[in-house]
Amino acid sequence: MKSLILNGNGCTVFNSQGQIAYRVDNYDIRCAHEVFLMDPKGNVLFTILRKRHKFTRVWEGYRYNNDQKEPNFRVRSSKLGCRVQREGLTTYEVMLGLDKNQPYSHTIESSTGKSSFCKISDQFGGLVAWLKRKKASCGVDLGEDVLSMVVEPNIDLSLIMGLVVAYCLINSKM
Repeated sequence: MKSLILNGNGCTVFNSQGQIAYRVDNYDIRCAHEVFLMDPKGNVLFTILRKRHKFTRVWEGYRYNNDQKEPNFRVRSSKLGCRVQREGLTTYEVMLGLDKNQPYSHTIESSTGKSSFCKISDQFGGLVAWLKRKKASCGVDLGEDVLSMVVEPNIDLSLIMGLVVAYCLINSKM
């Protein structure tokens, strides 16, 4: 969760070979209203914008080459920050396909504490991605800002990263 840009706020995502896969920066201040998800060369893939709606916190993602005015995805939390589904678990609403006017939903479910994790499920409850704190081979946590993510095959990785970035922004982790 560290930025490669001096005095920037964001994070760097590495693949399993240790190469840069994505960069996230806002080039401005912490908790800005506009964040960019970029490829390793700095090309913008998604612009993620904070939207204010009544009693909710919403972040919308727009594919950079998208000429349409509708977002590609929306991640929403309730007035109180999130909707508590079960003790210790928090659920966020994700709407996808908004640019095609055929929306479908996903959910982001997270847990905090020692076994903190975040999982993204499709509208049928199938697991799409899993994010958790990374551990060293000896089992020691590498820190709250070092995460490991597994994504199911045939899933748009940049879209999943956009959802994870929006989730982190809602929770002020970036």
